[in-house]
Amino acid sequence: MAGSAVPTGEGWSSRTAFILAAVGAAVGLGNIWRFPTLAGENGGGAFVLVYIGCILLIGLPMMLSEILIGRHGRSDAFHSVVKVAEDSKVSKNWGIFGGIGILNAFLILTFYSVVAGWVMYYVGVMSVDFLGALFSGDPLAGALAGENPETIPGRMTDLFANIPMLMGMHTLFMVITIWIVARGVTDGIEKAATYLMPTFFVLLVLITLYGAFTGEFAKAVSFLFTPDFSKLSPAVVNDALGQALFSMSVASAALITYGGYVSKETNLAPTAGMIAFADTGVALLAGLMIFPIVFAVGLDVAAGPTLVFQSLPIAFHNMPAGSLVGLLFFVLIFFAALTSSISLLEGVVAWAMRRFEWSRAFAAWLVGGVIFLIGVACALSLNVWSDVRPLGFVPLFEDKNIFDAIDDLVSKILLPVTAFLTAVFIGWRADKKLVKEETGLEGAMFGLWRFLIAWLAPLAVTMIFVFAVFPNLIGQG
Repeated sequence: MAGSAVPTGEGWSSRTAFILAAVGAAVGLGNIWRFPTLAGENGGGAFVLVYIGCILLIGLPMMLSEILIGRHGRSDAFHSVVKVAEDSKVSKNWGIFGGIGILNAFLILTFYSVVAGWVMYYVGVMSVDFLGALFSGDPLAGALAGENPETIPGRMTDLFANIPMLMGMHTLFMVITIWIVARGVTDGIEKAATYLMPTFFVLLVLITLYGAFTGEFAKAVSFLFTPDFSKLSPAVVNDALGQALFSMSVASAALITYGGYVSKETNLAPTAGMIAFADTGVALLAGLMIFPIVFAVGLDVAAGPTLVFQSLPIAFHNMPAGSLVGLLFFVLIFFAALTSSISLLEGVVAWAMRRFEWSRAFAAWLVGGVIFLIGVACALSLNVWSDVRPLGFVPLFEDKNIFDAIDDLVSKILLPVTAFLTAVFIGWRADKKLVKEETGLEGAMFGLWRFLIAWLAPLAVTMIFVFAVFPNLIGQG
């Protein structure tokens, strides 16, 4: 298998299958958890407007660039970039950014699976709660009806202290992810996306409608879509730009790898547009799903990362049918986390298959096992290893535990570097004719896309990097 292209005959059965899988890769905790968090912290409408602009001007061009690299290279992220470089008659050393993208996917999944474990814990809690309400004859009860609302947020603290539970959820999530990837592209990844994504969208719409009828929907719409430009600042713009790239899963090898399974007959530009539209739509719907509920019970929209795991359970406690809706809500987040984790692991597994000539199953279980072990360290950093500072010798990471150090290393350093090199490679070094043929764009549209990827994207990503490394420049020190 050495020298042959991975995916060795594997591929999507249809354009629809690719779109569902790619949307699944992009739609994850970034949309359901991180977007409402940032929108709440940054004042709503102005942030959302900048976010949508960043998706259109930077996120979509970056997404199309990564998919075209994969489709042309027909391999993992590293070898696909090398193939494009060879056919463009430039240095094969450009493959380095494909390699960093694979490293990004590897590192992200180490802590992402821990957070997904929290989601699984709440799925379990809400399942038990709903079954209790059902058997007691009150299926429309609020969530956790037998508990004091003031103690509900403490469940998160209790979970962090419960090492067996943390490890159990982390283990279960990784086993599910590895099992799906080990089954292959069509029998594993595609089937998972085909079942999970339609169910995800149905749940998203149903819970949004629930919030519209039982919550403060008009207030949420006003908050999300009425821009208050007085709240715009360099920090808000930087957050919106970073979220646009993070939510579309660029610079993490996933889209390049998935692009390697796309047929030559698929028109990439409109396909990428559909994926970006779906991803952005999910983020906006997530806001419309969460904020009416938050406003209805008087919770703080700027609660930050605790919004989903601590604030919303209180909201469901005080809402009609909160027990059922709380269960469906966390199932929805679980589906989003799983489809994203599958794409992250596949990006690393595809490279391992090519590099070491391993079978898919062996690569999936070995790579997934190593990721799992590092994830154990991330989970322990929430309790018994909370004082461990693995990168404490670096000023930027001196106060970061294992979990936060890996998160910040990827989000603040490695992802921006990968995105910058991707944009420069496609915008300046890749053969123009090759790129044009792969995108399917013509005339002014190709010119616009090339301008965005060659000029605007590198500048924007550089801004993310500089402000992340030097937060005092925008008052976030």
